[in-house]
Amino acid sequence: MKVMIVVTHLLGAGHLSRAATLARAFVTAGHQALILSGGYAAPHLNFSGLSLVQLPPLASNGTDFTRLLNGDGEIATPDYLAQRVAQVIENVRESKPDVLITELFPFGRRSLSTEFLGLLDASRSLAVKPLILASIRDILAPPSKRAKAVKAEEVLLEYYDGVLVHSDPSIIRLHESWPVSDKIIKLLYYTGFVAPDPAAEQPDAVGRGEVLVSAGSGSVGDDLFECAVDAAKLSCLSWRFMVGGVNSNERIEALQRRAGPLGKTIGPVRQDFRQMLTGAKASVSMCGYNTTMDLLQSGCPSVLVPFDDGGEVEQTLRSRALSRLSAIKVIKTENLQADLLASAVDEVTAAGPRSPLGLKMDGARQSVEYVEKMIMDHRV
Repeated sequence: MKVMIVVTHLLGAGHLSRAATLARAFVTAGHQALILSGGYAAPHLNFSGLSLVQLPPLASNGTDFTRLLNGDGEIATPDYLAQRVAQVIENVRESKPDVLITELFPFGRRSLSTEFLGLLDASRSLAVKPLILASIRDILAPPSKRAKAVKAEEVLLEYYDGVLVHSDPSIIRLHESWPVSDKIIKLLYYTGFVAPDPAAEQPDAVGRGEVLVSAGSGSVGDDLFECAVDAAKLSCLSWRFMVGGVNSNERIEALQRRAGPLGKTIGPVRQDFRQMLTGAKASVSMCGYNTTMDLLQSGCPSVLVPFDDGGEVEQTLRSRALSRLSAIKVIKTENLQADLLASAVDEVTAAGPRSPLGLKMDGARQSVEYVEKMIMDHRV
């Protein structure tokens, strides 16, 4: 079967990374998978063996997801957005997918509703209507108004055949962040967490025995990095910093100046981050979905500083659920201090690595199995 996954990441690249993992699972199972990506390019991600179509890119203006920036960093014009709509519709008409998966929409990406609704209408007008599914992470941004939840439900009931919830329900259920009505419940398929296969050890032992500090691939986390540099000066452990974002060079240089002799351990994000975690002493990071999957899968002792800029609560809710596990310590941004961070690192390293046994980490494979069964029912 042919699967099209439509995703637009606006801040970090977590949504795109999860879509790529899902697409790879379909390819591994013998299916065709096409990713239609509407965010900025993410060269640090691995798309080998996958089909990727890049739309005219968009990004958010920081955490303001209502002000969308084009590929030049300027406010996207109506013509620019209309060009995207036209390309989305053209791609679905040409591809004629058996399965269409929208990442996050209609639970999020409301600023792109015209684009997604155009995609859904074009899909329904195909000679053979595809199975239409939403793909969402464990925690969503709770709707600020009930009307937003009602609108999402209306779209789900009109267009969608199911919702793939990429979570282990024994740890996090959707109702912890989203109002789940009786009508929505029947559409939910809990897949387990979506993560790549467990990483092998880093072949050159990079990161082994170190405290790894990261904040994803976006231009966020300056307060975390600055505090971690100061905490490293108080620690007897070796710390390594991996900085992302389109302005990563400037951010790295600023941190190197702050770090002094420790500056040599400050560099850009790395594709082998997951491998490095297998031998790391501890991790200091935010609590985005993909980073969390890497931490759970590796068992690396972790200090989590959930991202909460602009009133964001997703990572706070996730970190609250994860704090019940061993060797995990959560520090709110408002409480972030060097001595507290250094102490927290000592605490989680003393607790030792966690075992990933019992966690449902095969969400990509389980998603494929759900879709294979649904497409058979859909064709009957």
